[in-house]
Amino acid sequence: MALDATGVLPASRTEPDGSAVVRILSYNIRSMRDDEDALARVIRACAPDVVLVQEAPRFFRWRKHAARLAAKSELVMLSGGATAAGPLLLCSLRATVERTEDVLLPLTPGLHRRGLATAVVRFGAVRLGLVSCHLSLREDERYAQAGLVLDRVAALDTPYTIVAGDLNERPGGPAFTRLTRTLRDGWETRPLGTGPTFPATAPRSRVDAVLATDGVEFLGCGVPTALDPADLTAATDHLPVLAAVRLPAPA
Repeated sequence: MALDATGVLPASRTEPDGSAVVRILSYNIRSMRDDEDALARVIRACAPDVVLVQEAPRFFRWRKHAARLAAKSELVMLSGGATAAGPLLLCSLRATVERTEDVLLPLTPGLHRRGLATAVVRFGAVRLGLVSCHLSLREDERYAQAGLVLDRVAALDTPYTIVAGDLNERPGGPAFTRLTRTLRDGWETRPLGTGPTFPATAPRSRVDAVLATDGVEFLGCGVPTALDPADLTAATDHLPVLAAVRLPAPA
């Protein structure tokens, strides 16, 4: 049985009324510099429909590394990677892909280039937008990037959108607050498991989040507590955030 945050997150499914239950995973994988097999085991145990990755491999043979992780995780590559400056999207075969787009954000000289991996997918008749992001370490740039994320959400023009990633900021910070004025924070809405995500060995900061537009019903969101602690600390320096959401059927 797939592990989840507290043993009560529902499995993926399409309801008789046409609504869809979708499992969302957000995970900073530190360019796969740690234990790749442990990383894949964590992802598989979460049984996600989509994974919004941050710090995917960006350099030599990055596509090969990302494809290998997808295969080990029993998923497929959707979009992103080096072409999005690190954010990556993986998905199960349950998702039908409508379109993808990698977006590079404005570069501040002397700072790391940032980008967004975006897609529109369908689960049954339900359309869902996806945005994986990894915001800047510098506060003013991070705040500006939060606004660009919201612009991208509007541009996707989908009934529902999930934004997830490493925000490099705790709740209450300017960028986090800018995002949550428009998007709902899964952990605040329906917490399950634990909240802090960094560092993996002694988590004390909730800098990773799954956020959603209105209409998305969070069934639970948090760091899974039923996963192997050894795998979690061996896989990368962040903990994963797993959410289950219900997407109402189109009218």
